[in-house]
Amino acid sequence: MGLREKAAQGVLWSIIQKWGREAISFLCLAVLMRLLGPEAFGLVALASIFMEFLDLFLDQGLSAAVVQRADLEREHLDTAFWVSVFTGILLTVGTVASSGLLATFFEQPRLAPVLNWLSIGFILHGLSSTQMAILQRELAFKSLAVRSTTAKAIGGVVGISLAYVGFGVWSLVAQKLAAGLAAIIVLWRASDWRPWFNVSRKHFRELFSFGVSVVGNNMLTQIIRHSDDLLIGYFLGPTLLGYYTVGYRLLLIIMILVTGIINTVAFPAFARLQQNPERMLRAFYNVTQYTSLLAFPVFIGLGILAPELIPALFGEKWVPSIPVMQVLALFGILQSVLTFNGSIMRACGKPSWQFGIMLLNAVCSVIGFLLAVHWGIVAVAASLVIVSYLLAPISYIAVHRLIQVNFRTYLRQFLAPLSASLIMAIIIIGLKNVFRQQEFNTYLQLSIYLTAGGLTYLLVIGLAARSLSRQVLELVSFVLPNWKLKKI
Repeated sequence: MGLREKAAQGVLWSIIQKWGREAISFLCLAVLMRLLGPEAFGLVALASIFMEFLDLFLDQGLSAAVVQRADLEREHLDTAFWVSVFTGILLTVGTVASSGLLATFFEQPRLAPVLNWLSIGFILHGLSSTQMAILQRELAFKSLAVRSTTAKAIGGVVGISLAYVGFGVWSLVAQKLAAGLAAIIVLWRASDWRPWFNVSRKHFRELFSFGVSVVGNNMLTQIIRHSDDLLIGYFLGPTLLGYYTVGYRLLLIIMILVTGIINTVAFPAFARLQQNPERMLRAFYNVTQYTSLLAFPVFIGLGILAPELIPALFGEKWVPSIPVMQVLALFGILQSVLTFNGSIMRACGKPSWQFGIMLLNAVCSVIGFLLAVHWGIVAVAASLVIVSYLLAPISYIAVHRLIQVNFRTYLRQFLAPLSASLIMAIIIIGLKNVFRQQEFNTYLQLSIYLTAGGLTYLLVIGLAARSLSRQVLELVSFVLPNWKLKKI
């Protein structure tokens, strides 16, 4: 099986993994949002800021180095595993020791025990990161799909059960820990590799020389992603942080569904093409265009339908999250296509370039958040969008230097998805104006909007981009061999 076919098969299992996992996450979130208030979500979000930031030091970029490295020896895997486990233990101990100080700083006494229990996740992650990297390297996304969906399902059942009987914020903590433990059990059963004690300083240096830039880049990503949470939690309190977090979390779920599917496969596939720039360039054009086909209508539709979606799915108490989601939809459109720029840089052995770009983004984003936080959560979301669009050309220039991207070709490939999405938006807005004068059930209205918008988008794409539509069907034929291609 060629790389293109393997990548297409990887996309299929990535779809099962991402969509299955995030569908479960979304359903669990919807139920938990009806059972719990914004303060509980805000408290766990505040704790997660520190947990996710420290988690970056757990792996130290070794997993990415395992995926990218051309010549991989057993000592590389053993070293990566034991370094991650030992670091996880240290981070757990350090978090427990400092949790009281953090709780005092934020004037949230309940934060300390939440941090103490969530810190167990460091050890759980350390026990699974190397095996995940091996499966990604081998494009074994079927095993990853089973592991991911099973873990999310078990965590969701535990969280909802505890929330239903009144455990409040602890149901969210238990959800995370149960999912982490289930993931380890499933992953170790799926992977044949078992660690020995061949830890080598030489092999650690070889992995770390690549991984250090990945760590730096991921660290800056977390700063951008969570500095707004940190400032909102400090200046505005956990309740407003809960509203903001829910709006942002829904955006992330959709981004994972839309871009994570292909990007999970793109990095290892790009890494195999690093000696063939022409093929890598074609692959880059393809993945960005295919992603825009799904991302543009989804995020534009989300911005238009947020006032109906939020109350219908989560209840009226979450209405303050609507404008946050609408503003962040603009961020989702941009990130859906920019996400592959980082994969190209890492695959070409230039993670330091990605680190430099993320450093600039982090500095500008934090400055924007500091200026905006006093005007509320919507202003914070708007500052993120503005900074992202202003700095986007820098990422493009870096990728252009690596694989000679043609600017006109790059922009032209987004014309059909964007035009079809805008026509879809006009149809939905027109229908909303019609139904605004009449009393219709909210769920019925949403069904009509989604059906009319989806059919409009598909019709326009089918008529205006016939060759693109056929390319998508050809890709489907690699994933589903029995698919019968029809002329469009």
